[in-house]
Amino acid sequence: MRKQLIALAAGFLILGSATMTAQAASVSYTVEKGDTLWAIAQANDISVEDLQASNLLDTSLIFPEQQLELESKSDKKSDDTYTIKKGDTLTKIAEEKEVTIADLMNWNNLSSDLIFAGDTLALSAKATSNITKVQQTQAPQAPQAKQAQSTSTQTTTSAPQQGGKTMTVRATAYTAYCAGCSGITATGYDLRANPGAKVIAVDPSVIPLGSRVWVEGYGEAIASDTGGAIKGNRIDVFIPDNNKVYQWGVRNVTIKVLN
Repeated sequence: MRKQLIALAAGFLILGSATMTAQAASVSYTVEKGDTLWAIAQANDISVEDLQASNLLDTSLIFPEQQLELESKSDKKSDDTYTIKKGDTLTKIAEEKEVTIADLMNWNNLSSDLIFAGDTLALSAKATSNITKVQQTQAPQAPQAKQAQSTSTQTTTSAPQQGGKTMTVRATAYTAYCAGCSGITATGYDLRANPGAKVIAVDPSVIPLGSRVWVEGYGEAIASDTGGAIKGNRIDVFIPDNNKVYQWGVRNVTIKVLN
């Protein structure tokens, strides 16, 4: 009889272990009062971006009694490809997937560390042939003649016809060489190495990082940076020339969030 009890106990133990393993792959969490997405992510050893992607969240705003799905890290590591989410950087992805930045750039034919939400990255050499080359934004060439300057101005001031959310914001300008500036954006893009890039700093709760944004008087840019004073309907446009930063000043402009 005792042997039978021991055998039954062992069977329950094995069954319990299997159940726990199955639960680890897909676990839900009920949001409690005072919870934040960051705190939940830290407690469950996953990223805020993964939580947002798993639960189709556009912001970090959550509510008590809300059910959140917690993605398993082991599941992520088994994938050969990765879909870039808003706010991702090549550094974050490399650390999370336990690969090097150099390998990611090589596997995906990347000429810089600038990446865009919605694109797919290969996470191994084997996966490279199975995905489309990640799109790269080329730095705009300097105009060589008055005609080119005129065309550039027209492109900058004319809003694109494609759909998108339109709003009016207060816009200032900044350079990569201000006091205390590193030249590296919040998403890891090196502005000093790419002075011709069109980049804006935004409040991610209003305009998600990684968004393509048309800015009146500036052109199409990538929301790649943040700033302590950039809150609400405010943006900061990147201009490499310090004199032109002062010329820009502070102005109200119309913008269109394209994606």
